[in-house]
Amino acid sequence: MEKPFIQVILDFIGDSGFAAITWQQALMLLISWILIYLAIKKKYEPLLLLPIAFGMMLANLPLAGLTAEPQYEMVNGQMKLKEVGGLLYYLYQGVKLGIYPPLIFLGIGAMTDFGPLIANPSSLLLGAAAQLGIFAAFFLARLLGFDPRAAASIGIIGGADGPTAIFLTTRLKPELLGPIAIAAYSYMALIPMIQPPIMRALTTKKERQVMMEQLRPVSKLEKILFPIVVTVVGSLLVPSAAPLLGMLMLGNLFRESFVVDRLSNTAQNELINIITIFLGVTVGSTATAERFLSPDTLKIIALGLVAFAFSTAGGVLFGKIMYWATKGKVNPLIGSAGVSAVPMAARVSQVVGQKENPSNFLLMHAMGPNVAGVIGSAIAAGVLLNLFG
Repeated sequence: MEKPFIQVILDFIGDSGFAAITWQQALMLLISWILIYLAIKKKYEPLLLLPIAFGMMLANLPLAGLTAEPQYEMVNGQMKLKEVGGLLYYLYQGVKLGIYPPLIFLGIGAMTDFGPLIANPSSLLLGAAAQLGIFAAFFLARLLGFDPRAAASIGIIGGADGPTAIFLTTRLKPELLGPIAIAAYSYMALIPMIQPPIMRALTTKKERQVMMEQLRPVSKLEKILFPIVVTVVGSLLVPSAAPLLGMLMLGNLFRESFVVDRLSNTAQNELINIITIFLGVTVGSTATAERFLSPDTLKIIALGLVAFAFSTAGGVLFGKIMYWATKGKVNPLIGSAGVSAVPMAARVSQVVGQKENPSNFLLMHAMGPNVAGVIGSAIAAGVLLNLFG
């Protein structure tokens, strides 16, 4: 006997995701839509926040099975595949195995000019000082009850380097990847709002008005030797940083050698764009309702803000030390650019400086600490991985 039409409709609805969705999943869908709005309307790090938000939405659709693991069964003493996993499960292996973040660094290296850092090596110290937030957040996380591996993963948010945060978290505390990645990229987008009040609070008007001397020209030989030397020294010093540091410097060598334009262009365009899509969607897919909706998420978001604030303060305060040491030749504002958000943090230094002195041009001076921060955050991640991995 055929079912009544209304019963067929009711059975269809009962088997759909509408009947299976929980309030927690509905809340996660709402959060993902808010992040999509911020990425599109407010342009908050849209290149990564948009795919992260969409991945979060996909992961919280009930019965879709996009993140499901493959199912195996024993047949005649042999393990055979019973059911394939979801699409996002397989794409996530690039995150889990530490493949995507180094490839992102390859593209970043191909897009980055390390000339300002080579011309002014002392800016490396500003990049190092701006990693203060990593360790401040680490100790605060420990005080709040997080275990050392979780605290290290949370602390790396202070490096303002999304791929590094993802790389370290997948090695130490993968279950926290969703909230840590979202916090890292959200605060990177908010740098123009977070940094200026701290920069003004820690400097005097006289210090903010300092005009720095023009940087010296950097030779081609210096630019070619730089990535080779940094890779060797950095990897010998902190072996765990080799994947990130090595790929960053390989990309830069592609750029500066001028003999592999095709490889350089691919690294900084097609490759990094494709990996960004895979990385964003799969990282977002880890933010399921079960993992994301917890008190720890709120703690992580708060600690991320603390990490950014301490990193900014660390760079600016060391900039003041250099101001005093050079008898007023260094503008402390460039220290805030030591966080790794390239080139956004350097632009913030430029904007704050020009408000005090319209004829001042700090951008190229700030780019030195800014690119030094990329190296610094990679090394800091390697140190934490050595200690707690």
